[in-house]
Amino acid sequence: MITKQVSVFLENKSGRLNEVTRIMGEAGINISAFSIADSSDFGVLRMIVPDPDKAVTILREHLFSVQITPVIIITSPNKPGSLSRLLNILSEDGIFIEYIYAFSMNENSAVIVIRPSDINRCLRALEERREELHSQNDQYII
Repeated sequence: MITKQVSVFLENKSGRLNEVTRIMGEAGINISAFSIADSSDFGVLRMIVPDPDKAVTILREHLFSVQITPVIIITSPNKPGSLSRLLNILSEDGIFIEYIYAFSMNENSAVIVIRPSDINRCLRALEERREELHSQNDQYII
């Protein structure tokens, strides 16, 4: 499924991440998933939230540099080899992944967030090869 991800550019300065989370909390916006990538000068906080447009508006009001990026969210079995099976399909179809992050929902399911260079091509590849992702005990939800 394609969803909107909120990306916030943060200077590497003590308290900036806390400021974002405080603002989001005060606005009643839950952060369902996040990832932080950094360099020496700045970091990028990537978040999945229930209302990305509201999050962007509120963060911009607080003078943060924010953008929305489309990503693909996949629910996968939380067991050895599941991620490899998914990535193998993308690799075989020549899909370039700009970045990926994941988290375990419980002992049975994991959520994977993928930012491919061509989101529509990636989604088509996953949908066309959906049967390949499934075995008798596995369920991938795209």
